[in-house]
Amino acid sequence: MTIRRRYRFSGEVQAVGFRWRAQQAAKLYGCTGWVRNDWEGTVTMELQGEERLLDKVILVLQNSRYIRIDRVESRLLPPDPTERSFRTDYDG
Repeated sequence: MTIRRRYRFSGEVQAVGFRWRAQQAAKLYGCTGWVRNDWEGTVTMELQGEERLLDKVILVLQNSRYIRIDRVESRLLPPDPTERSFRTDYDG
């Protein structure tokens, strides 16, 4: 079953390759969505796919060199049936 979650990451998450790593992990596990840096130093990401695959993407990020995640907030959202890719340039 496809789900969609919005995550907000705090910690050492900007200028450490977070968005690039998120995109690579999302592609590896066949997830769609987007990721962006926020002005206050956090990173927001929406990720869509099977729940077990979303968990794998998050695990990749948590175990990545240079990235230090101190806090993750998440909430469930309705899936977007039109989404086909994962973007690192989301500005919405």
